Amino acid sequence: MLKAIKLVKKGKVATLGKVYQQDAPGFGTRGWRMIIPGLPTGGPFGKQELVYNDEYVATEIGQFGTQFDGPGHIGVITSKGMFYYNGRYLHDKDVSSYGLGPLGVEHVGQVGFVCRGVLLDAVALRGGKPLPVPKKAGDPGIITDKDVQEMVKRQGIAPIGEGDCVFLHTGHGNIWDPKKWDSYSSDEKLKRIMSFNSGEPGFGISACEYLAARKVALTGADTWATEAVPGEGEQPFECHIKLQTKRGIWNIENLDLGQLVADKAYEFLFAWSPLKMKGATGSPGNPIAIY
Repeated sequence: MLKAIKLVKKGKVATLGKVYQQDAPGFGTRGWRMIIPGLPTGGPFGKQELVYNDEYVATEIGQFGTQFDGPGHIGVITSKGMFYYNGRYLHDKDVSSYGLGPLGVEHVGQVGFVCRGVLLDAVALRGGKPLPVPKKAGDPGIITDKDVQEMVKRQGIAPIGEGDCVFLHTGHGNIWDPKKWDSYSSDEKLKRIMSFNSGEPGFGISACEYLAARKVALTGADTWATEAVPGEGEQPFECHIKLQTKRGIWNIENLDLGQLVADKAYEFLFAWSPLKMKGATGSPGNPIAIY
């Protein structure tokens, strides 16, 4: 953390979260519904007749929009049961539909992340255009371990090391452009949502294994899964399993990396902590990069 603080040189701040709203893209059937009940919700009180508003939100709160994948999000079915990080199972006595016990995101929230943030600009690596959704192994939409090392070299930054938080810019996130989204028609938004969710470029298996070997603390990207979808093998979301379930290296998705890319801020102080929601799978939020 103390080394990361030294990366603050320009006194600039970039917020990396996207806006949570009803017509934003969501994976599968996930969605966001928010209402202001009553309008106003309550009051009046006192001589000045104070009134107030609350909001009511119905959503997969840890898994929509800019989202953090916590310990209880990704597991695998084994002969002993549904296995999660650190030897936990869904049939454990302290795990239920009302909260995931030791797998709850509040345990990560107790510590948070303050680290050296590393931006990997795959758009620049591939010649300046957004990466395509891969169709097979070897496609340019799949970022390999050698690609990661080449981006670090070209960007003139120190090698990725233990405790770093590493973020991939693919350009795919521009389909859900946070600055232009509200200007699009309903038809245009629907078209973009279908395109955004149809697949994504991202880290391939070798890149994920490389990052794990470097003992990074966190991965993330401007996409909804960070890894390439479709991937290189038969197992969907294999990087999720390799990093999260097996190693406890968590992930944050749907980041707005536009300002960092524009400023070529390839290293920065990254600060983030998931909300302390007892027993939850993940968390929404608005991470901060300072450089």
